[in-house]
Amino acid sequence: MKSVTKQKTNVIGAALFAAAMALPYSQSAFAEAAPERGIVSFKYLNYKDSQPDQERVSVNAYSVTGMAPIAGKWSVSTTYTNDSVSGASPERNSHIVSGASKMKDHREAVDLSATRYFSKASLTFGSSYSKENDYISRGYSLQESISTEDKNTTITFGGSYTTDTINPTVNKDQFYDKRVVAGLIGITKILTKQDIVQLNIGYSKGKGYFNDPYKAFEARPDKRESKTLMTRWNHHFDEKDGTARISYRYYTDDWGVNAHTLGMEYVQPLPKEFTVTPLIRLYSQTAARFYLSDFPDPSQEFPMYSSMDQRLSAFGAITIGIKLEKKIAKDWLVDAKLEAYEQRAGWSITGGGDPGLLPFKARSIQLGLSRNL
Repeated sequence: MKSVTKQKTNVIGAALFAAAMALPYSQSAFAEAAPERGIVSFKYLNYKDSQPDQERVSVNAYSVTGMAPIAGKWSVSTTYTNDSVSGASPERNSHIVSGASKMKDHREAVDLSATRYFSKASLTFGSSYSKENDYISRGYSLQESISTEDKNTTITFGGSYTTDTINPTVNKDQFYDKRVVAGLIGITKILTKQDIVQLNIGYSKGKGYFNDPYKAFEARPDKRESKTLMTRWNHHFDEKDGTARISYRYYTDDWGVNAHTLGMEYVQPLPKEFTVTPLIRLYSQTAARFYLSDFPDPSQEFPMYSSMDQRLSAFGAITIGIKLEKKIAKDWLVDAKLEAYEQRAGWSITGGGDPGLLPFKARSIQLGLSRNL
């Protein structure tokens, strides 16, 4: 059985921190009211993945977030992230990881945003920048939320533009670029005193360099168009003072990847200012049309597009986790979160998984400390 590595990637830390760095003090789903106090939050992440008989990737990441209200009508936020990646290095001429070849990478990222609040609306401007050894990314975003007169319904519109520059370490004379434009429209509605529902529709269109320069037989299209549908439902149980959160996300793109994600978690306050949140996520996707499960036959015509990246194969995955929070005094909050992830080709609900792929596992530990100012 063959084994396939993930690419040497700049997105590991970014993807994990997208969820990890959400401010732990609950924010209203209706954002027309300016915050009265600021927040400072520190997060640490340790991530490690594994496959049988392979040394894999590990990540250590630190992030600091600050948010401050200004004059009762504005708020500004910034996040600085610093992460380091180490492990087995992908080979340029093989899709198999060599345990003797090591790689290290370092990434720094900064996100800035400013929000203007109105009586029944808010407008947020955002920008981001990240840099690592072979990758620079810049992003810009704009989002507006408008509430109805009774403030039971909020409609959100958003757009973003991202430009990436890739300079692979295997060829320092080559530079590639990629540009992605994305949009979002959503509606959030209070149904009852216990229930809030949300529906978001997203669209993304990218053009440029989508290949992994560290893999052989990589020839992906230079365009990618995707659509997403996300639904959420939060229900509060008065008798237990707990809240169930259920979400479903459907993703489809013109590469042939169709994905389903079902997430469930339950937030339960406990005595002495503790809160516990168990969670589970179920994921399944189909393979890209040009995914190769094995080396191409040299006697046949080589396909126009091809990739042996296991992330473009058909597979299913399960994530289970638990988060524990503790409020300290009046303004401090500490939290710890543990997640375990496992991915297998046979778990794809639509079938078609590559039987040659070994199971892939990962675990992450997040620690946080926050203070209201």
